[in-house]
Amino acid sequence: MRLSKPRILPLSEQEWNEEQRALLTRTRPAESVLNVLRTLVRHTDLFKRWLPFGNQVLFHSTLPPREREIVILRIGHLCKSGYEFHHHVALGKREGLTDNDIQAIQQGADAAHWGAFDRLLLVAVDELHQDYFISDATWQGLTQRYSTNQIIDMVFAVGQYTMVSMALNSLGVQLEDTKTP
Repeated sequence: MRLSKPRILPLSEQEWNEEQRALLTRTRPAESVLNVLRTLVRHTDLFKRWLPFGNQVLFHSTLPPREREIVILRIGHLCKSGYEFHHHVALGKREGLTDNDIQAIQQGADAAHWGAFDRLLLVAVDELHQDYFISDATWQGLTQRYSTNQIIDMVFAVGQYTMVSMALNSLGVQLEDTKTP
């Protein structure tokens, strides 16, 4: 976690207006709404427009779920987003990632752990993070296995989770177990 307390407090359930309640509880009970959502819903107009995009990237991606989580965890790690990384460790494990995979994601493509395509995915994420561009060699490797839609989904996953990581870090969103003042 970059900050030890939130700069912007997440809204408590008692503070939600009707529109916010409808947005936050559409797919989950109120008590399970995450701090990221409780914080971002403060800007309800932006939240309403961002949520469908975020859901597209996370739940409707053409990427295989395990590979999607490798991408998200790597960019979360590179962005130093403890909140994002923490939550996606659990999601990644549900999609088949192991503790060794999680450790190797933090080490990157040079970790001896990886097979050729997982290594290539990590290189693509690193290139996007460092240069906002996928090199020709990495692109060519991705096209050997991924469809056009999958490559687009991978690029947008890196972009979405970079943006979310910046928001989480800057707003000081804390893990749900952490008590806020």
